Amino acid sequence: MFYLDNAATSPIHPEVVDAMLPFLREEYGNPSSKYYCKADFARNAVESAREKVAKLFGATPEEIVFTAGATESTNFIIKGYLDYRKYYIDGKNHIITSSVEHKATLNTCKYLSGEIYSNDDPTTSLFGEKKHVDRGYEASFVQPDETGEILADSVERAIKENTAMASIICVNNEIGTISDIQSIASVCHSHGVVLHSDLTQAIGKMKLNVHDWGVDYASCSAHKIYGPKGVGAALVKNDSYGIEPISAFLHGGEQEYGVRAGTLAVHNIVGFGKAAEIAARDLSKNIAYVAELDSFAVNKFVQIENICLTNPSSNRQKGIISLIVDKQNFNNELFIKEISEEFALSTGSACSAGEPSYVISAIGLQDKVTKVLRVSLSTKTTKEEIERFAEVLKKKTM
Repeated sequence: MFYLDNAATSPIHPEVVDAMLPFLREEYGNPSSKYYCKADFARNAVESAREKVAKLFGATPEEIVFTAGATESTNFIIKGYLDYRKYYIDGKNHIITSSVEHKATLNTCKYLSGEIYSNDDPTTSLFGEKKHVDRGYEASFVQPDETGEILADSVERAIKENTAMASIICVNNEIGTISDIQSIASVCHSHGVVLHSDLTQAIGKMKLNVHDWGVDYASCSAHKIYGPKGVGAALVKNDSYGIEPISAFLHGGEQEYGVRAGTLAVHNIVGFGKAAEIAARDLSKNIAYVAELDSFAVNKFVQIENICLTNPSSNRQKGIISLIVDKQNFNNELFIKEISEEFALSTGSACSAGEPSYVISAIGLQDKVTKVLRVSLSTKTTKEEIERFAEVLKKKTM
């Protein structure tokens, strides 16, 4: 099978597997235990991984909190910051986000503003009643421009007296559009608003530095950078006293500075650290390879009749290619199923599978939601795979 769905997940790097295996076999110590060597070894491995992940962010190790992935990180940061700000600082309770965020951000904000209570049946109770509840928070959802970019001016216009935080994705996971996070951070800070950014599709794929950008909080997952699933990181800015106060998401033990309870998954954290080390080591080479492959692929695809990009601008993360097959009888779900024995790709986010894309609708392409394909590349993708997919796409859409 040719795998062209790397924005959903990436294959684990062999070096990552090798790094993890000892911690699945003989090095099974609990890093929170004391005095004996297995615990010390596990704890040192976790701290080494923390340093490697921090380097990829352009942060300090003390700012990295390990989680189960970007979804948990996003929930922890948004809920934890707003709770602490509202009840322990100044009462501010308003968050700004966009209509094209990952579901982890969208549904967290909708939950806080009382619109939903779950993810699969978000607006209707067991009794069929649609209900809005007051949880004490407000959320505003700004619209992108026609390419999917969230503009700093749009964020600034949404700021109110009670705004505490903005949460804006850096690279859109469906169409690859890049928002200017540094400009958004500058606007937010000028109004006393902190910024969280979902960096899941950016980290390890572009040169970034959260301190230079002015990002206060960030989320990411290991499995997007050839690491294991089930582990991620929350970046929580620190000051001279350590990480700034934030309400815990999981209550219990004092792991992860007391804000994320539970025994650490050492094997996954070690794997994440190794993946981060490799991503930093090979960053320039990988960026160049994927950029060249992206250019080759786009050139192949747009030569096919009725094929165009959802975002034809240059402001797009290379490796995420969102295509519109503008043919009357084309259905993306049926097409993907038909070619699934040979190719793996998607219509959009894996976390919204089976639903019409709200991202495509938000950029004014509501009538094209059943005609969109997302082809996402990796350092393992080859030109031969792209050529073969282009052949099949052309044949199936004639």
